[in-house]
Amino acid sequence: MAKAQRYLISIEDVSASRGDSSELSFTGGSPEHLAGSLQAALREPALWERWRNTQEDPDQVDPSTGAVDPSASVSGSLEAQRSELVVITTLPHAILKHRLDLLIGRHWKLRDVSSA
Repeated sequence: MAKAQRYLISIEDVSASRGDSSELSFTGGSPEHLAGSLQAALREPALWERWRNTQEDPDQVDPSTGAVDPSASVSGSLEAQRSELVVITTLPHAILKHRLDLLIGRHWKLRDVSSA
C-alpha cells in the first residue's frame, strides 16, 4: 500500500484560478470550496471520467491515470493574501497535479511535500 504524502499548495488568487476547459474547471471563489472540489476529484473518478470523455480516443487513455484515494483529505484556508491547500493522499504527485490542472490550470504552486 502506498504511503500517504502531505502536499502544501498555494494559489495567489483562487477566485480567478480556472482550468483550460470550462466543463471541467473549478467554479468557486474560496479556498474552502476549492478544497472540497479537489477532495472530491481525488476520492471519486467523476472529474477524471469527464476529462477522459473529452479525449480523442477515450478508450486509449491509460486507466491508471484515473486512480482514486477514498481517504484523501484536503483543507483550504486564506493565509497572508493567498490561498493554501493541505492535501493528504496516497496518490502519486502526477495524479494530484493533473487533477489540480483540470480544476485551476497552472495557477498553483507546490510549496512542500512530506510524509503524512
